[in-house]
Amino acid sequence: MSGFFEELKRRKVYRVAAAYIIAAGFIIQIASAVFPAWELPNWAFRFVVVLLLIGFPISLILAWAYDLTPQGIRATPAPRTHRRQNLIMLIAIGVVVSAVGGFFLFPRASARNVEKSIAVLPFQSLSDEKENAYFADGMQDDILTNLSKIGDLKVISRMSVMSYRGDGVRNAREIGKALGVATLLEGSVRRAGNRVRVNVQLINANNDEHIWAEDYDRDLTDVFAIQTDLAQKIASALQAKLSPNEKERFDRRPTQNPDAYLLFIQAHDYANRPDMLPDTSLKAEQLFEQATKLDPNFALAFAGLSMVESWLYHSSDPVPARREKARTAANEALRLQPDLPEGHLALGFSYYYGDRDYERALAEFEIAKRGLPNEAQAYMAIGAIQRRQGRWVESTANLEKAAELDPKNSSVLLNLGYNYMSTRNFEAADKIFDRGIEAAPESFGSRALKSELAIRWKGDVSVAEKELASMPPGVDPQGLVTLGRAGVLTLQRKFKEALQVIQQFRGETLLVRASVTCPKASLEGTLYLYLDDKVNAHSAFERARIIAEQLVRENPDDAARHGQLGLILAGLGQKDAAIAEGKRAVELLPESQDAFDGPDVTVVLAQIYAWTGESDEAFRLLDHLLVVPNGITVPGLKLDPVWDPLRKDQRYQALIDKYAPKS
Repeated sequence: MSGFFEELKRRKVYRVAAAYIIAAGFIIQIASAVFPAWELPNWAFRFVVVLLLIGFPISLILAWAYDLTPQGIRATPAPRTHRRQNLIMLIAIGVVVSAVGGFFLFPRASARNVEKSIAVLPFQSLSDEKENAYFADGMQDDILTNLSKIGDLKVISRMSVMSYRGDGVRNAREIGKALGVATLLEGSVRRAGNRVRVNVQLINANNDEHIWAEDYDRDLTDVFAIQTDLAQKIASALQAKLSPNEKERFDRRPTQNPDAYLLFIQAHDYANRPDMLPDTSLKAEQLFEQATKLDPNFALAFAGLSMVESWLYHSSDPVPARREKARTAANEALRLQPDLPEGHLALGFSYYYGDRDYERALAEFEIAKRGLPNEAQAYMAIGAIQRRQGRWVESTANLEKAAELDPKNSSVLLNLGYNYMSTRNFEAADKIFDRGIEAAPESFGSRALKSELAIRWKGDVSVAEKELASMPPGVDPQGLVTLGRAGVLTLQRKFKEALQVIQQFRGETLLVRASVTCPKASLEGTLYLYLDDKVNAHSAFERARIIAEQLVRENPDDAARHGQLGLILAGLGQKDAAIAEGKRAVELLPESQDAFDGPDVTVVLAQIYAWTGESDEAFRLLDHLLVVPNGITVPGLKLDPVWDPLRKDQRYQALIDKYAPKS
């Protein structure tokens, strides 16, 4: 062996090996930096690494065999002994060194071979002032929004990543698997006055290795430059191609007013809470309006304001003034910036929620989707309209796409689960609602729907009892918890206990479902009827009638309000007026116009017929509702005392036998 190493030294193989390793390392460094900038494919980088590894033993053989002399390249004189053994040993050493080098280099080479997918995790706020926490969220959200506009990237939406806020030490592999992405961006923000310090790291979720890190220390007015720079560097690192329009959007600042920007990110946070309750939506409305007053050219703030107004109109306050406010703000956003995707999204919602103009809404959502290819909201809105059009398969496909882009957004999961439940795919719905509860344990929506599912599917009220028992004391948004507790007791025929629950509620109306309010007195009247207390029932229904008529006057085109008034009139024994209101409700929202909410209105008309002794009409509608998507189910028909007037009719049992699941 000593002779072999002496021979290596004599032939200057050591020098060649050292020079080769230094040169190869330099080439790899250059390729790693330059190839992404040139948008070269991942295999090109790996090919360079393979060539360098193969070339190392070849360079050793050439160094052994030849020498560089003043006379040029000459064959090195070789000793006569052990020539073959020495050459074999040299080749073996070269192969071993290349193999070891490959062990360390290939993970680095494969680190660049990540899918074009990313989740921007919540940034940590390092500011001394606790109220600046929203600023860190705003920075994260704006970077996420910029990335979501890149069509060549898959970007997970805001709701899903916000579930990782405050997790402390994060497991990149677990998060990447849960969100279905190959890379994660995490960071921290420190704001002191008008100075902002941002630190970010791009991480490979497959192996928990850092791809790169950046630090920024800028004025508050430079936050948009930071966001643009980050988006471009991330796109470059993931080899995502940017179209000219996408590059132009990056360079455009949404506002020149830092105070308006701070108001905007606070408003955006309130507008995107999991349950989107009226209280938080109203706070968002106020902040968006303040932002637009500070900067009348802030198109993105007008778009945000419009979407909040549309949601309030749809969910809790369907009055014309709010609908007009939503349309005006959306139009202003697009006047200021005609190609703003968020502006088209807002205009789409104003057509959808405000006018039920599905075709114009879909056209706007398609424009928004092209500008925001990773925005789950666009896919969810399209899916929501398609189910109203009776296109359930297409609707479910779009909602599944929304859930893929936003896998931990309880609102998206709730809508997808509702599709499964409406089409009687109960097992799939149950799994989705479980995911919704896991994504937002504090949210009431998924728990309420899981409870409703158990009743529709199996006639099981124990799930509702369990979920209601888990609600913290004092939590009762718009009477939803009160309504749930009274509803369970009613299905259990504990009418006195249900009446006590309703009477303890302090408000005059409760929210039955989106934009559908019910007078408290109407529920009292119904329970008195079940208790056969006709005097108190009549008194309660009279009080309810005054409220219901006022609600109809406020919005005479609202089908649900006419239906509520019809039920109250039926309770008062005013048969013709009750049926007229029920028919008016169906005329305003027929199933042909809305296959999602339309069946609910048909159910109300069937209830009015049952209460007013029109059994033939009631059974005709029930026969239809037991088949149509989002209609009623056999377990629900069996449990609900609203159908008691029909139970003695032989057609009632015939319906149950006809539609009961065959086991």
